[in-house]
Amino acid sequence: MDQAAVLALFDRDLREGAQPDGPDARIERVGKVIRQVAPAQGWNGVVWSDLDEAGADAAIADQVAHYTGLGHEFEWKLYRHDRPVDLGQRLRAAGFTPEPEETLMIGEVADLILDAEPPEGIRVLPVTDRAGVDLVADVHEKAFGTDASRLRHQLLARLTGDPDTVVAVVALAGDTPVSAARMELVPGTRFAGLWGGGTVEDWRGRGIYRALVAHRARAAMDRGYRYLQVDASSQSRPILERLGFHALTTTTPYVYVP
Repeated sequence: MDQAAVLALFDRDLREGAQPDGPDARIERVGKVIRQVAPAQGWNGVVWSDLDEAGADAAIADQVAHYTGLGHEFEWKLYRHDRPVDLGQRLRAAGFTPEPEETLMIGEVADLILDAEPPEGIRVLPVTDRAGVDLVADVHEKAFGTDASRLRHQLLARLTGDPDTVVAVVALAGDTPVSAARMELVPGTRFAGLWGGGTVEDWRGRGIYRALVAHRARAAMDRGYRYLQVDASSQSRPILERLGFHALTTTTPYVYVP
């Protein structure tokens, strides 16, 4: 993989050419900033900027004023190669709080190891309706210890309003949901994104996460997508590397709460 070329393609297709992540969201291009605006339960934030030292602080202030006027918390998704080089410091000075850094990992589907299957006693089911979304939300809350209201709203809206752009799965031990994940497909690009992969604590280390990555990768291949993208935590990065993903850069969410 030509990592520099793939990173440039990622920036062009998924950031500069960003598409709304649900039927109730929209993309706005304001000056040198591209942002998503959604209802309060959706994701609001800056996906791309092309700033210099002279204009960065004013652009940050404009985004703060915009989202504060809407009453929305929002995120500035900062990548290591974004400019100016001190953009993270400027965001902190403006009142943003950085969340844990993640690694942007991309794999070419044809080169990935896709033979991982669920361990014995685990079955993987597609999520297509509200009942399935509730199972995904249950796993999310147990695996990450965070409220899943936003996830529940976004996933159900996408399955209902734009079902061809999302694949969601849940892994069951008997009738108990123990792991879940989703894949977001970006029409008109060669990229699909893996999101939300989580396994409840008692079931970790058994290969379920790996199996769900492989399951979604095969689905992406069947739909003609060339690359899979993941914002990987330190826990998932080693698994993804063994499957054939490459670390291209890092990304840090900077969150502003009005």
